[in-house]
Amino acid sequence: MVMKCPRCVQRVHRSAMQCPHCGFDIADVDRVFGEQEVRLKCLTDAAGVMRKREREAAERALADFQRKFPQLFFAVYFGTFRELPSLRQFGFWLLNRGAFEDVDVSRPNEGGILLSVDVGGKSAGISFGYLLQPFLDDDLTFTALSAAHPFLLQGHYLRATEVVVERMTRILKRQSRRVRRDPERLEAGAGDNGEGAGEVLERIRANHRSRQPKL
Repeated sequence: MVMKCPRCVQRVHRSAMQCPHCGFDIADVDRVFGEQEVRLKCLTDAAGVMRKREREAAERALADFQRKFPQLFFAVYFGTFRELPSLRQFGFWLLNRGAFEDVDVSRPNEGGILLSVDVGGKSAGISFGYLLQPFLDDDLTFTALSAAHPFLLQGHYLRATEVVVERMTRILKRQSRRVRRDPERLEAGAGDNGEGAGEVLERIRANHRSRQPKL
């Protein structure tokens, strides 16, 4: 299975210790953010931009996503960064080092989706675990970010979160329909170690079938 290098965005085999194109490895971001496990919740408002009611509403949106996709989880991180190589690198680091306290152990970080927002720099990015590589790409996540962009600029962080979660939910459901039409194509995208991705695919497909209207 392949992934994209968080620095140069070239395709890299998941088992590679460092990117063969630019030499990036996790030690590069460990030096910036730390190499210890980070304990946090799916909604982390380190920047303090949400009120209690907004946090509760955002948490409900994240919980609803988990109900729809039993092997996945969605996390959101609001922060203000003084020195940040890129949100892509931060997201890669957090999905590797994060221990999400409110996520069941049956949902590994490899099946996580992370929305990272740099409140000070007014930028945002979406990272996702390697189990989702066959189903998501930069173009798809960019459409979700683009829909939320006006709300992020205006400081409406709850609405931005809801929009991203809604769009990513639609994308995954649409991918499930594509799987039903042509399962071999997406399964081939899992590469040489597709067991985990295959399980995710089955969960997405089964979830979508269970929600189809009965005639």
